[in-house]
Amino acid sequence: MSSPSISLLRLYPAPQVTSPLEGLYLDLNLHRQAADGEMLIYANYIASLDGRISVAGEDGEQQVPSSIANGRDWRLYQELAAQSDIMLTSARYFRQLARGRAQDLLPVGRDPAYADLAEWRAQQGLAPQPAVAILSRSLDIPDAALDAVQDRDIYVLTAKTADTGAIERLRARGIEVIVAGYRSVEGAQLRDALIRLGFRSAYMIAGPEVHATLLAAGVLNRLFLTQYHALLGGAVFHTPVEGDISSPRRLSLRSLYLDGDPMHPQGFYQFDLR
Repeated sequence: MSSPSISLLRLYPAPQVTSPLEGLYLDLNLHRQAADGEMLIYANYIASLDGRISVAGEDGEQQVPSSIANGRDWRLYQELAAQSDIMLTSARYFRQLARGRAQDLLPVGRDPAYADLAEWRAQQGLAPQPAVAILSRSLDIPDAALDAVQDRDIYVLTAKTADTGAIERLRARGIEVIVAGYRSVEGAQLRDALIRLGFRSAYMIAGPEVHATLLAAGVLNRLFLTQYHALLGGAVFHTPVEGDISSPRRLSLRSLYLDGDPMHPQGFYQFDLR
């Protein structure tokens, strides 16, 4: 759990100053950055120095490495969620949720440690919880997992070639299903659909394939990366981007904060995508 006494050292931009952990990202007001008719889409990962965002557990399922997961990063993850109109995730997350293997229920967290974020959303005129957009071509989304997030608006974005029976099943539950691509969800169509729905800030918390979809379409605006100073190794793992993104994407460093606690050696990066 984070505390107001936790301080970070800002390495960039100059000059070097110390800043409290709490509020570091909340002060960005990401929900107010997009102009009318536009949208800010941002993503967030925690990775080891050798680029692992997930490794295979004992059951073979990919999960965030327990050796790098920590409450300080989780606090900032929650702050990013608090600023989103809608969160972008995948059917895979909902399958994990149904099996009790998801890292947590979609934020904003209900733990007392995050009560200030719920209050902040209310002060900003935002809904108690961000809406959810599930990107899925298979539409293999367990009902039990959908039941767990009935406190918010749910949208499913899928492909034109998706199973029509599965689409009708979801619509029968009152879920809006949007076609945003032919064989798979396409980033530009996804963004345009969310703008038409009136959303202005979207937080992508899905895996590397969804990340690649957004990067390939050039619709991701900002990347937050917690780089934990550890080398994990291993033969089965995921990195922040997997799949074809057509060409390299250049990033411009916006800010970098160092966590000087020897128990939590990590840097918090914020990048703009060109």
